[in-house]
Amino acid sequence: MKKQILPGVLTLALLFSLSGCANLLERSYISSAVHVDRPTTAEDPSVLRVENYRELVSAVLYLVSQGAEEGTIQLHDYAGAVETDLPAACVEVATQDPLGAYCVDYIKHEYTRVVSYYQANLDIHYRRSQEQVRSMVRVTGTGAIRTELQESLSRFATEVVLRVAYFSEAEASIDELIRQAYYDTPAAALGLPQAEISLYPESGRERVVEILLTYPESVEELRRESELLDAQVKALPLPSREEKTERAARQALSQLWSCAVYAPDGGSTAYDTLVSGVADDEGMALSYALLARRMGLECWVIEGERAGKPCFWNELSLEEGERMYLDPSEGTGILYTAQELFAVGYRWPDGPQETPEKEENEMERQNMGQFQEDIQ
Repeated sequence: MKKQILPGVLTLALLFSLSGCANLLERSYISSAVHVDRPTTAEDPSVLRVENYRELVSAVLYLVSQGAEEGTIQLHDYAGAVETDLPAACVEVATQDPLGAYCVDYIKHEYTRVVSYYQANLDIHYRRSQEQVRSMVRVTGTGAIRTELQESLSRFATEVVLRVAYFSEAEASIDELIRQAYYDTPAAALGLPQAEISLYPESGRERVVEILLTYPESVEELRRESELLDAQVKALPLPSREEKTERAARQALSQLWSCAVYAPDGGSTAYDTLVSGVADDEGMALSYALLARRMGLECWVIEGERAGKPCFWNELSLEEGERMYLDPSEGTGILYTAQELFAVGYRWPDGPQETPEKEENEMERQNMGQFQEDIQ
């Protein structure tokens, strides 16, 4: 009889690294089912039967997917070396498979020879509860990740676990998606949470992404503020028709200005704006997006710079897909095209860019000014 204990942290050096070079697919789906095929069984349905290494790995993974703490595997006519394949299979499941890397702490195993076959007994120890495993959501594509994050933020979830296919990005990409999802959910954007992100395994085409969220206020307080904000919005005389025109955009702005005033040191949420009545540019932009959407307008929060300083404003999709921009903290109510907004000093990642010729002219002007100062 041979027996070994394989803690995941002590066996990482034995792993073959998985190449995770594929990008996230643009198409997406969401499914919460975790399914692993049950390997061939012996006469006893509680015993798994395998004949090669890949079937052995599948059997171990099946036990993990079922949350089994103990399991028996029979190796009949086995094409391989049991003494090396059994520990290798346990290591692969516990460290290289996304599910195993996420939830398995370590796997103890032993095997014996029984006449014409080997029998392996496994003792599996977990670091995640079955409730956590069942809450895992399978997603593919950045769109699906962002949608799931929006739903989680809207209910102030403190833990999000995603099994992401075709994922080769770093933690920073998830952090950016959390930020995008936050500003896409203005009704629940009551304070950007801090995120602790872990990837299981560290590389590969498919991984589990664990996100632990810490909000600036308690979940109970956030829910209370969310209810008050919703009641305040419902009390406003917002037009019920879904009219995607400049007139509708200005009506939403008028309602916003009737509730709040802009102050650089004001609050940064829709609650601060519509309930407390004073907000900075971030709070004004979130509130405008909330009101515009309630009126049927397509509206987003844009983050960039105004005159070289960080600033938030809004983008609207009006009739026939026309894109217009509005800064509710500016005080003029002017709707700009992208080029017009750029011309008055706004800069954002997806906006117009300086042409090389303009950059050269600006540099020449700066150099000439410096030259004249030196002469004087």
